Amino acid sequence: MTTPSENPVDLDRTDPESEIAARAEAYRNWGRWGQDDVLGTLNHIAPEHRVAAAALVREGTVVSLAQSFDTNGPQKGWRRRTNPVHTMTDTGTDAERGNQGFPHGIGGADDVISMPLQCSTQWDGLGHIFDHGNAWNGRRAGDVVTSEGDLVTGIEHAASVIVSRGVLLDVGRHLEPATGELADGYAITVADLDATAAAQGVAVGAGDIVLVRTGQLARARRDGWGDYAGGPAPGLSLTTAGWLHRTEIAAIATDTWGFEVRPNEFDVPAFQPLHQVVIPNLGLTIGEMWDLDELGAACAASGRYAFLLSAAPLPITGAVGSPLNPVAIL
Repeated sequence: MTTPSENPVDLDRTDPESEIAARAEAYRNWGRWGQDDVLGTLNHIAPEHRVAAAALVREGTVVSLAQSFDTNGPQKGWRRRTNPVHTMTDTGTDAERGNQGFPHGIGGADDVISMPLQCSTQWDGLGHIFDHGNAWNGRRAGDVVTSEGDLVTGIEHAASVIVSRGVLLDVGRHLEPATGELADGYAITVADLDATAAAQGVAVGAGDIVLVRTGQLARARRDGWGDYAGGPAPGLSLTTAGWLHRTEIAAIATDTWGFEVRPNEFDVPAFQPLHQVVIPNLGLTIGEMWDLDELGAACAASGRYAFLLSAAPLPITGAVGSPLNPVAIL
């Protein structure tokens, strides 16, 4: 089997089906961790990775990598994705008026939130994307995800797993030092990832959680959301699939809505081809809409781009994705 090219120039932009299939076959991890596996590349995180990552903590500074969860988010209703709706069910007004029914003057507030699980900072779980009806590890999609949820690879299985060394690749700052922002539609290549790592003096290795900052979120905050949710964006090229496989990273996240470059790299209809390769075939967990701006500034100031990262999803039984508040500890 010929190894697919990592040069975007070599992509046949008229044939997404063949380009996707070649990478799915070349980098497929089915059976690598047994037929019953539910974690995919998260298996690359070993206890020793966490011990080594803990030793990276020097100042004890904690940086949240989450966007806000509120009605001012970027969602516009695509696939019924909306911004969170926060409703108070008990308030201070109720307490003042004494209508809560509690004794001896005690009062309280309570609230509820309604939102899609992938409307802000989130993980894509292994049941989120299928390839020709196949889910992760070669299972049939209909046997995995039903109306009752992901019965096999639900996000709850990762709840105590995603703690490891985080590595920031600030591609935006490396390629565009004047602005720190890649242009929408820019396809990040293997050469870009390697050059950024080299410039930052950091190596990407097995068990790492890689964070790729493009700068698009910073631009959206300055200029308005626009088409941040689903529109043109910088992101990883389909040709990075081999790099994602051979580095044996545990997971990857970006500051964009869709992780990969948009529009996708074809002259005919295509939709999220890199998702189709890496989630159901590699078993790679993908994070999107992470806020990497404060972390980028901190890493640039210190010259250190590796840190302890804790990024546990909410253990929502049967979910194919999860909101989270990932934290980098420096």
